[in-house]
Amino acid sequence: MPETIEQRVIKVIAKSQRIPLEKVSIDSSFEDLGIDSMDSINILFDLEGEFDIQINDEQTKQIPRVREIVEGVTLLVDAKEKASHES
Repeated sequence: MPETIEQRVIKVIAKSQRIPLEKVSIDSSFEDLGIDSMDSINILFDLEGEFDIQINDEQTKQIPRVREIVEGVTLLVDAKEKASHES
């Protein structure tokens, strides 16, 4: 069974920040996880590589929780898949 976007995002965050996977959940806030703005930029780069998407750095500065990252990545992945089917 393939991993969901949520599972993949959580794995990327955990690996990028060297946090045990079980400590990262969909309801974790970056503050709870000790992730600062520089850390979040590294996470964004890792997510872009994982999903082959482009993430707007400015929009992500206001994202406080893992849930919002998962929702944003899901929208970008869906848009990318839709665009590839249309071409």
